[in-house]
Amino acid sequence: MKTVLITGANKSIGLETARQLLQQGFYVYLGSRSLENGQQAVDRLKAEGLTQVEAVQIDVSDSDSVDAARAALGAKIGSLDVLINNAGISGGLPQAALKANIEQYRKVFETNVFGVVRVTQTFIDLLQKAPEPRIVNVSSSQGSLTLAADPESKYYHHKGAVYQPSKSALNMYTIALAYELRDTPVKVNAVDPGFVATDFNNHRGTGTVQEAGARIARYALIGADGPTGRFFSEEYDPETGAVPW
Repeated sequence: MKTVLITGANKSIGLETARQLLQQGFYVYLGSRSLENGQQAVDRLKAEGLTQVEAVQIDVSDSDSVDAARAALGAKIGSLDVLINNAGISGGLPQAALKANIEQYRKVFETNVFGVVRVTQTFIDLLQKAPEPRIVNVSSSQGSLTLAADPESKYYHHKGAVYQPSKSALNMYTIALAYELRDTPVKVNAVDPGFVATDFNNHRGTGTVQEAGARIARYALIGADGPTGRFFSEEYDPETGAVPW
């Protein structure tokens, strides 16, 4: 049975991604900053008949927490098939380039960028022991420099001077990581789940968590001939999923 660790999976898109991968036969380690919230999510899934799941306490902004999660999983499994770096924060509003303070930047980057680096580096040994490892970094089309600079872009006027740079940095990390792993079976991609109605954006989104979960799960399931080092947004391009960096 394939295994997957999903960070920030106790609600919204992370929880739906867990649900869909459970339906695909995965054993899911449902990462949650709060173990209590994670267990409540697990109980919901088990009530739906999806039983191959357990909660793992992991705060991606805390090295001790990430190390403890690695030790806990390492005691149970010899390899990890998929890592989905889903945990992220928006940083709140407003996010004006001239007024957002440095602490705002530090807090968002700590989760959205440093957290991904921390978790990936900590779990890479388990991933590399799997036959076809996959890493999915949950990004956003808001991190596309090309689209952010294009007055014709759908979200051109949606500017977040803190959140957007964090996703741009995550995208660059994805490129660097995929390059380093290019001669291995590990495939690494950045995936935009779309503008989804969740508490992350005060339910202003137009997409559903089911659509978002399917987009993320798709790149956890790619085969040996699948892409790596790419950035995908099916909301931007429903046919190919390709989105400009």
